[in-house]
Amino acid sequence: MSIRTLVVDDSVVVRRTVTAVLEASGCVDVVGTARDGRVGIEQIERLNPDVVTLDVEMPDMDGLLTLAVIRERWPLLPVIMYSALTATGAETTLTALSLGAVDYATKPTEALSRTAACQQVHDTLVPLIKLWGGRHASARDSGSAPPVSSVPVPPVPTHPVSRAVVVPPVRGSSRSVVQLVVVGVSTGGPDALARILPMLPADLGVPVVMVQHMPPIFTTMFAKRLNGISAIPVSEVTEQTELAAGRIYLAAGGRHLRVTATPAGRMLVPDDGPPENSCRPAVDVLFRSAAATVGANLLAVVLTGMGQDGLIGAEHVTRAGGSVLAQDEQSSVVWGMPGFVARAGLARAVLPLDEIPQAIAAAVQAPVRSTVGTR
Repeated sequence: MSIRTLVVDDSVVVRRTVTAVLEASGCVDVVGTARDGRVGIEQIERLNPDVVTLDVEMPDMDGLLTLAVIRERWPLLPVIMYSALTATGAETTLTALSLGAVDYATKPTEALSRTAACQQVHDTLVPLIKLWGGRHASARDSGSAPPVSSVPVPPVPTHPVSRAVVVPPVRGSSRSVVQLVVVGVSTGGPDALARILPMLPADLGVPVVMVQHMPPIFTTMFAKRLNGISAIPVSEVTEQTELAAGRIYLAAGGRHLRVTATPAGRMLVPDDGPPENSCRPAVDVLFRSAAATVGANLLAVVLTGMGQDGLIGAEHVTRAGGSVLAQDEQSSVVWGMPGFVARAGLARAVLPLDEIPQAIAAAVQAPVRSTVGTR
């Protein structure tokens, strides 16, 4: 199976680099490139790709305008935003994700050599092409998906509804009073968090600490966006911070986040240690430190994401007597992280995304908040 890919970017250097790396991966066929959105639209019509990488900032027709046309004409075609690591790039990319882009990667603008730049493209963009383009290519090869040019515009999508799969409680977890909630999420996380945070009540009564796999700058913008829709204040953690009830904390991109105990109380401490699971921040780091500090009074939540970051951390949580919740497969964009936790028997419950806020609120004995009028 070859994944037909279209690269849309106004930089000839980026187009050449991305094309070379993708085609060297062995399963990607770059069927075309485009210097701007208008040419990109024409290429989609002509080339019928499985996935599109789309630059954020382009002259004439930028990434958001191009994405709007793609979503209207080819609603099932996966679009991956390819952004510079800048405040403008981050803000636009997050907007694109809310408008239907399936994922994003950042350009190797700070790479010190061409070799390093190619390696970053390989590490960040190739897995996304294989994931999203591979799904579309498989459907195409099986005959279950029509060509993108003939796909009708569907009605407004509804979120999947699935029955919760409840597994036996982890020993010691069902009677402990939750004092801290920790959350780990990756691919599909921006939408998942934007859906569940508005459902948490303002008087939740315990702090919530989150790791979302994102680079620096992106987490700053993301925290601001979440703060605007959440009844509980959301902030990015960039320095040692005292944990306080009634707050939601987001780990800063590029730095781990640990929970520690001090004479002054429990603290959040950013950490520049090496990546774990090729991630920094890593969910495992947060979960392990929280388990060591909070013990049986901890609730860990593992949401949609590629890979298995959070699995080792969940093991630490359960050994300490805490509880783990995992998102179910049907409502996950990628059932990697929560799937590993669920299959290992570490989750007290495996739930649809929209039931997780209620489960969190129940664990801390707080009423769940209605989302009517919040988005």
